[in-house]
Amino acid sequence: METKTPPSPGQMAPDFTLPREDGSPLTLSSLRGRRVVLFTYGGAGTPTCTTEIMDFQALLPEFEAAGVVLLGLSKDGVEKHRKFAAKQGTGMALLSDKDGHVMEDWGAYGDKIFFGKPAVGVLRSTFLIGAEGAVEQVWRVEKVKGHAAEVLAAVKG
Repeated sequence: METKTPPSPGQMAPDFTLPREDGSPLTLSSLRGRRVVLFTYGGAGTPTCTTEIMDFQALLPEFEAAGVVLLGLSKDGVEKHRKFAAKQGTGMALLSDKDGHVMEDWGAYGDKIFFGKPAVGVLRSTFLIGAEGAVEQVWRVEKVKGHAAEVLAAVKG
């Protein structure tokens, strides 16, 4: 599989409509006028992904105070997201990209090395999107620890 290049800072963020954990649709362009942090992860309930989601959750009040909407995105289905959100008490939208097309369009799904072997899967990525819909910053996440705080610092900076 050929991995697409993620949108670069200054480019318009590719629009999408996906279901949230409660089943209701969310369209990215409907959030224009507000900045958005979109982060991709492999799957709710796995140790590293749970850490990442909960790190963003812990900082949710600060993101909201800065006028930023947090969105998590994975290939998990709506029901898995719903159960995870209820169990963990998350307050951000967890979006279901069951077929992976949105993550592919964003360059967040494709070829990678997993435990030393070639694989195809989610490329942990975070995107800061400006109020007008253009990408401001892109992170390829190597280490989850401290990443949410780094994104918050960029939002505030």
